[in-house]
Amino acid sequence: MSGAFAVQQGNCSSFKFQVPHSCKKDPVIVDLMPDALPQNRTDGCCNGGVLSAWAINPSMSYSSFEVTVGNLEQNSTGYKPLNPTLMAPGPGYTCSTVMDTDPTVSSLIGGRRQEQVFRTWRSTCTYSSYLAKKTPVCCVSLSTFYNPTITSCPSCSCGCRVADELTTLCVRQGLFPSNLLDADLVQCTDHMCPLRVHWHIKKNYVNHWRVKLTISNYNYGKNYSDWNVLVQHPGFGQPATAYSFNSKVLPTSEEVALFWGIFSYNSELVQAGENQLGSVTTEILMQKDLKSFTLKNGWAFPRRIYFNGENCQMPLPDIFPMLPNGSPRRKPSQSQFVLLAVVYFTYHIFLALV
Repeated sequence: MSGAFAVQQGNCSSFKFQVPHSCKKDPVIVDLMPDALPQNRTDGCCNGGVLSAWAINPSMSYSSFEVTVGNLEQNSTGYKPLNPTLMAPGPGYTCSTVMDTDPTVSSLIGGRRQEQVFRTWRSTCTYSSYLAKKTPVCCVSLSTFYNPTITSCPSCSCGCRVADELTTLCVRQGLFPSNLLDADLVQCTDHMCPLRVHWHIKKNYVNHWRVKLTISNYNYGKNYSDWNVLVQHPGFGQPATAYSFNSKVLPTSEEVALFWGIFSYNSELVQAGENQLGSVTTEILMQKDLKSFTLKNGWAFPRRIYFNGENCQMPLPDIFPMLPNGSPRRKPSQSQFVLLAVVYFTYHIFLALV
């Protein structure tokens, strides 16, 4: 095997010569680190198990290894792998049944020669944050320039705050923890999420509108390197410019934009400090589609937001910040009618006496 290694060798006692790398029927294969020796490497290997999003870094979005399978029957056409499981970076992946597909073709000698493999199988693995974690890790808050009300993250988005002030699950604001060994220690909030994504509608121009996107880290012991945020919004069907993040609109049927940090500037979302949260922010200038753009009925707010693939908890639409002329008018109560009537009749009686 090259480009990776099996965690366990298993029982290879039946082999006297050329002992295999692994004799297990269900080996766990792990990627090699980037500093692997040349004789152990293969093309496209050795990323330390870290894969980048294809839209961010295509050259780091795949990994490969080579393995020689022996002890096959004569004239065998090969056996496809059974029940593949993608285990990194954690639980949450579900892989489909392995299916036959067109044989892979590789280019050699500068592309002048092509070689085809014997057989190729394919399995597609999908990720679900619900399978990966019992509770979410991020939430979304909203605000606008036309309404002073801030829609906070839903309460208990990532767990509920304990009433006991001596709890070790979180740290109250203004009290910096003395022990940062617990990487999951967060600031006490109503939402109790390590991360919050805030969407602020900042300006409305004739042909454009401006949004400020801020990601805050409430975690006292954990940084997030090479983070990314995925935002689903119909406004990304039009050209958009992010000023402090890298960005790319993904080629999907739904308008989805991917944002990530600029290397050596804000590609690392640092942990919360004694006096402030760790945060990164950018403004986004979005071109209007005059046929669909509106500030009414919450259209200008995201449909979904994901941080590092994790689905963030959104507020309910009925508590989104509303336009001033779109808010329901409060009807005067019966006591207000009585007070107005008393003032009205008193005023006229006074005039009559005069």
